Amino acid sequence: MMEINEIMRYLPHRYPFLLVDRIVEMEPGKRIVGIKNVSSNEPFFQGHFPGHPIMPGVLIIEAMAQTAGVLSMHMVEDPSSKVIYFMSIDKAKFRHPVSPGDQLRLELDVIKIRVPIMKFAGKAFVGDKKVADAELTATIVDR
Repeated sequence: MMEINEIMRYLPHRYPFLLVDRIVEMEPGKRIVGIKNVSSNEPFFQGHFPGHPIMPGVLIIEAMAQTAGVLSMHMVEDPSSKVIYFMSIDKAKFRHPVSPGDQLRLELDVIKIRVPIMKFAGKAFVGDKKVADAELTATIVDR
């Protein structure tokens, strides 16, 4: 539904910090599903952990937040004049390690919108296995 070049129109993130590769589902104002292909070439694997690479949980949460950011910015008239800021993480749980070669499926549902603040329930999966979940709050501000 949305490839990387279009995602970069909505998010300010770039390599090595852009953590969403594709959007596969989007219901504006309600729900979004993104994909992050986890490669052994990710720079964080050099130190987390040598000989036993695991994607840091905070980056799984960041991938969820970026996916939510695409949905949020998609609802803005002129996304190039705005930026989205992460405000809070609640109820975060890490349930299973994510390794090179895994494909993260990032599912976010809108809990509440009170413009410019939005709250999301996020879940991350590898296959059918839930690897993380959290509630995320963000705000959209002028650049």
